[in-house]
Amino acid sequence: MSWMKKTALITTVASIAVVGAACGNDKGSSSSSSDLSGKIAIDGSSTVFPIMEAVGEEYSIEQPDVNVTVGVSGTGGGFKRFVVGETDLSNASREIKEEEAAKAEENGIEYTKMALALDGLTVAVSKENTWLKELTIEQLNKMWLDPNVKTWKDVDSSFPAEPIKFFSPGKDSGTFDYFNEEVMDEKDMRKDVQLSEDDNVLVKGVEGTKGAIGYFGYAYYAENKDKLKEVPLSAEGKDAVAPTPETINDLSYPLSREIYTYVNNKSLNDKKQVADFVKFTNENAGDLAEEVGYVKMKQDRYDENAKAIEDAMK
Repeated sequence: MSWMKKTALITTVASIAVVGAACGNDKGSSSSSSDLSGKIAIDGSSTVFPIMEAVGEEYSIEQPDVNVTVGVSGTGGGFKRFVVGETDLSNASREIKEEEAAKAEENGIEYTKMALALDGLTVAVSKENTWLKELTIEQLNKMWLDPNVKTWKDVDSSFPAEPIKFFSPGKDSGTFDYFNEEVMDEKDMRKDVQLSEDDNVLVKGVEGTKGAIGYFGYAYYAENKDKLKEVPLSAEGKDAVAPTPETINDLSYPLSREIYTYVNNKSLNDKKQVADFVKFTNENAGDLAEEVGYVKMKQDRYDENAKAIEDAMK
C-alpha cells in the first residue's frame, strides 16, 4: 500500500494551549509520580490536530503544570518550524519529504517518527447531490485536473448539468500532498479550486453548495456526516468502497493512510515533560483517535513506536 511506502487559512499559526484541568475520561499513562512542569510546543497537520488536542487535554489532567500548545499550520507549515528546532513535535498527515529531512539534518535536528492512527481521506459532496453514488479514482483525476470539466454532466453523461465547485486543503497540508500523489499523479490542480488549511471551512463550503465536491480527513466527515454525503471510491476495476472505520482499518478503502507525529530527539532526551508526554501519547493516541473519528492501529504498530522511542533515548 502506498501509505506504507511514504507514508484555518493560515497566515499565522493558530494554536490552542491545553493547560489546567480538562474534560474527558481518565486514561492510563506512563507519567512518573513526581509532578512535571514546563512547555511542549507542537505544530502541524490539521488532520492530526483533533487527536493531539485530545491527548493534550487528557495529559493536562495528570500533569497540569505542563503547558502543551498544539498549532495547526498544516503538515508543511509544521515541518518548516520543526526542522529548525522551533517545536518539540510536528504532526503530519504524510511522511517527511526528502528536502525537509535534508533541512533537519543541516540544522542538526534528529527525530523519531510515531504513527498515531489510520485515516481515510474522504471525498464528500452536498446532501443535495442526489445523483452521485460512487466515483472511480480515474474520474476524480479528470475532475481535479481538467479545467474543461465544469459540470457534473462532464463527469458522466447521466448526471445533470449542475456546475461543480471544488474545495481542497491548502498546499501546506499533508492531505493536499497525499491527494496530489494518489489522485492527481503529482500534477498541478486546476486553478478554480477554493483552498483552505481549515477543514471546517471546506466542510461548510461543500455543505452549502449543491454541486460541490471536496476532501478532508475522515474525522471531519464523521463529525459532519449529517450535513455531508461521502463518496464511495473504486480503484483498478474493483468495487467501490465507502470510508468506514472497518474499511480504513483493513485498507480496502482506496485512500486509507497512516497519520503521524515526529518527535525532536533532543527534546525527548533533554526535557522530562516531553519524554513523558510522548510515552503518554503512544499509550493513549489509539483510543483517543477513535473518540475523535479516526481508526486505532493494531497494537504491534504502537509497540514499534515504543521501541523507537526507547532507542532514541539511549
